[in-house]
Amino acid sequence: MKQLSVKEVENLLKEKQPINIIDVREVDEVATGKIPGAIHIPLGLLEFRMQELDKAKEYIMVCRSGGRSASAAQLLDYHGYKVINMTGGMMLWEGPTE
Repeated sequence: MKQLSVKEVENLLKEKQPINIIDVREVDEVATGKIPGAIHIPLGLLEFRMQELDKAKEYIMVCRSGGRSASAAQLLDYHGYKVINMTGGMMLWEGPTE
């Protein structure tokens, strides 16, 4: 599975790179702030909502610490999606939030 560090994702945002981020945390966790532009799909709903995603795009998966996002990345990868796990999760995120 491909992985990026929190700093690498922050740099992609700073460079205004076109990236697609999916935050798989729960609603109460996302209420404390998420990466600007991230799509919120809780991990428990991902299997039911994956058809909303475009298999031609690459998605960066995000959670609190990197564990749930790794599970989400494995699930999507199994179904043919291009995914990257952000290691360290929002616990290490120092960039902007919304």
